Amino acid sequence: MSWGTELWDQFDNLEKHTQWGIDFLERYSKFVKERLDIEQNYAKQLRNLVKKYCPKRSKDEEPRFTSCLSFYSLLSELNDYAGQREVVAEEMGNRVYGELMRYSQDLKGERKHHLQEGRKAQQYLDQCWKQMENSKRKFERECREAEKAQLTYDRLDNDINATKSEVEKAKAQLYLRTHTADESKNEYAAQLQSFNSEQWKHFNNAIPHIFKNLQDMDERRTVKLGETYRSFAEAERRVIPIVSKCLDGMVSAAKAVDERRDSAIVVESFKSGFEPPGDFPFEDFSQNLSRTGSDGTISNTPKGDKERERDGGPGLRTDNKHAMSRTKNKLWLFGKKPKAPSLEDFSHLPPEQRRKKLQQKLDELNRELQKETDQRDALNKMKDVYEKNPQMGDPSSLQPKLSETNCNIQRLRSEIHKNESWLSEVEGKQSSRGDRRLSTDNHHHTPHGRESPEGSYTDDTNQEHHTPLRRPNPSQPGLPNHDPHEFDDEFDDDDPLPVIGHCKALYSFDGKDEGTLVMAENEVLYIIEEDKGDGWTRARKQNGEEGYIPTSYVEITIERHGKVPPVDQRVAAFLPSLTKPHRPVMSDYISHQPPGLTFQPQLHLHKMFVPCNQLCL
Repeated sequence: MSWGTELWDQFDNLEKHTQWGIDFLERYSKFVKERLDIEQNYAKQLRNLVKKYCPKRSKDEEPRFTSCLSFYSLLSELNDYAGQREVVAEEMGNRVYGELMRYSQDLKGERKHHLQEGRKAQQYLDQCWKQMENSKRKFERECREAEKAQLTYDRLDNDINATKSEVEKAKAQLYLRTHTADESKNEYAAQLQSFNSEQWKHFNNAIPHIFKNLQDMDERRTVKLGETYRSFAEAERRVIPIVSKCLDGMVSAAKAVDERRDSAIVVESFKSGFEPPGDFPFEDFSQNLSRTGSDGTISNTPKGDKERERDGGPGLRTDNKHAMSRTKNKLWLFGKKPKAPSLEDFSHLPPEQRRKKLQQKLDELNRELQKETDQRDALNKMKDVYEKNPQMGDPSSLQPKLSETNCNIQRLRSEIHKNESWLSEVEGKQSSRGDRRLSTDNHHHTPHGRESPEGSYTDDTNQEHHTPLRRPNPSQPGLPNHDPHEFDDEFDDDDPLPVIGHCKALYSFDGKDEGTLVMAENEVLYIIEEDKGDGWTRARKQNGEEGYIPTSYVEITIERHGKVPPVDQRVAAFLPSLTKPHRPVMSDYISHQPPGLTFQPQLHLHKMFVPCNQLCL
């Protein structure tokens, strides 16, 4: 059906209908806009939700439990799902809403053009009709005037009293009116024919063409609505495969939860490395009571204690009290574990945890060292290229960066050396503590280890070395008799390294990093450990201070024949380790030697003078 033929007389209704169609199109555009706003807000809220529950810590500090990792995977999949909702909103915004808004503007312009053409055609037809009506009224008016002239002529012609001139005048007037009426008639006939022709063209050509254009415009609007309906659905359908993958990822994350793995991680995370406490020994408080009974009197003293008393041992009274107090303080199984300050060497942690932390730190430092080394190699290669081809760049411009990289490498090597020392220390103590545990279990003794006052284990070796040791009087009852070589065993780890050479400082070094040694230009130092290939040499000053210095900063002379440094150098090396404010000279040490010790220069000085360190100098 064609609007031009069927609705030729419904111009006003078609104008209203086309306006309604554009209004409906804009209403649907508003609906799409609100829908994509909902999608954007939904995606934004999902992302905020994921961000809220994502861990705020670094990856190294994140829990490794499968339940936590699965939850984080679920959050990641939900974040991807939120991204797909954003894709839906973007598709609706570009392919639907944006297209509708552009088409609506074009539709309004086209409708306005067609309506203007229809109004112009109608105005032209109205103009033709007015011309025809004017000619018709003129013809009618001239005919009435001609009739009046005819009546006047007939009356004068029949009147005997009328003069001949009056009759001739009336006749001429009749002839004029009749001629004018004939001309009006011809003009009216022409205007009528023209109007009929224009009216036929209007209702058979112009109006059908204009209405057909309006019909095509309205049909295209309907087609566009159908296409946008489809695009509206396709925007959702395109993301369904990815959304399905996100949901599958959530299901896979749920299946990845492993309770056995989580339990093993708990053990790995919180294992302290301590051995469980042993049996408490029996404390016999009746040892000093006088016995009046026979030899067969039953004694409450355990057999093992009697045997130790017969062997001349002092008993377990004093040691048991310390062991019980230490073990009792250590039993914080269901209590609150005492807090310890965080230290650089992680000595505040239990052995197993300390070993793990040190290993992690070593791995991190090695990665940083490798990165700095690669950067140094790249800079050196670039410097060689610049030196061979000066037009490519200035080699001296790379020197500041090279110096900074070398300093970073030296600092990292120093840190690695320190952490390797701490790691070897804790691994050695764990193995030795295991041996002591086996020995103690065989004798049913409480394990003796270094413990902090709160009852937790400490690996801080400085605590041992700086704790004053009082030499007991063997004549006092109730105290154990110590082995005369006990002091030597206590200080075996503190032997000062022998001097193997000397060096002269070519440059000054500030020694800001821990474990390094400050030195001035042209200062002479003793070499106690050669460079291991890491660019650092261990040296000792005249005052006994030891530390690491850059190998490239000094001129080294190594004494390959094993020369022993003079006595005064060894004394100077030993003096800083004394805890007494008074530092005696060599004669003081010789004069205050305890009985049984003789001055032997070939012995290590700290072993030779340790007993003197216990005296009041």
